Amino acid sequence: MCRVLRVHRSGFYEWIKNPLSARSKEDHRLLQLMRTAYDESYGIYGNPRVLGELRESGERCGRKRVARIMRNHKIRAERGYKKPRFKNGKPANVFANRLREGVELRETDQAWVTDITYIRTYEGWLYLAVVMDLHSRMIIGWSMKSTRAWELVLDALLMAVWRRKPRKVVIVHSDQGSQYGSDDWVRFCRDHKLQPSMSRRGNCYDNAQVESFFSSLKKERIKRRIYQTREEGRSDVFDYIEVFYNRSRRHSSLGQLSPYEFERAACGSG
Repeated sequence: MCRVLRVHRSGFYEWIKNPLSARSKEDHRLLQLMRTAYDESYGIYGNPRVLGELRESGERCGRKRVARIMRNHKIRAERGYKKPRFKNGKPANVFANRLREGVELRETDQAWVTDITYIRTYEGWLYLAVVMDLHSRMIIGWSMKSTRAWELVLDALLMAVWRRKPRKVVIVHSDQGSQYGSDDWVRFCRDHKLQPSMSRRGNCYDNAQVESFFSSLKKERIKRRIYQTREEGRSDVFDYIEVFYNRSRRHSSLGQLSPYEFERAACGSG
C-alpha cells in the first residue's frame, strides 16, 4: 500500500502511532479553552471576544485560527428577540441636546445617558430604567418596577448619584419620554447639579449607547424566555448588570475591556 501510494513506510508507522498532527492537537487544546470562555459568557461571545479571553490568559493564536475552530465546531454567539415599540406621552419640559454641542468625553462622570426598557414575566411587564456613564459604558444606576411611573427613572438616577458622588456638573441625557420631562425630574437634577439633555423626538440614534446595552441584555441573557415572576426577572437582570456586564463583558469600543477594567485602567494612568 505504501508503495502504491508512494508513502515512506517510516512515515506510515509514525502516523499509526500519532494519527493527529501537532497542529491538530494544539487546535483541540485551544478548543477546550474556547468552550470555557464561551460558556462563562453565557453563550454570547463570538470569536473576537473569545480571542480576547485567550490572549488575556497568555495564549498566542491568530484571529483567523480562532474563527476557523469555532466555525468548525458550530460555536457561535446566541441572539434573542427584538423589542416592540411603545409610545411615550409628551414631556412637560423639553431640554436642548447637550451631547450634540461637541462635548469631548475625556473622563467618567461628564455625561450619563438613561432610558427605559421592558421585560416579560408571567406576572406581567417588568420595566427597567438604567443610567450609563457615557465614557466607560458602566451601568451606574438602575431600577426595576411593574410600572413606568416617574419613580422608576428617579430611583435609577438616585443610585447613580449615590454611587458616583460627582463633584462637577454632569450632563444627563435621555429621550423625550414624559418621565424625563416631569417636574420631579427637573427638581432632582437641579438639586444634584445635573444638567438635563434630550434627544430629538423619535430619534433613537441620539441615545444609541444605552439602546445598544438594552439590545445586548435581551440577546445575551433574556433571549426568548419568559420569567415566571417579576422577582425572578429582577434577580437575573441584577446578575447580568452587576456581575457580568459591568465587571466581565468585553467591549470593542473599550479596547476589549469591561467597563470596570476600563475605569480602573483610566484611574491608574491618571
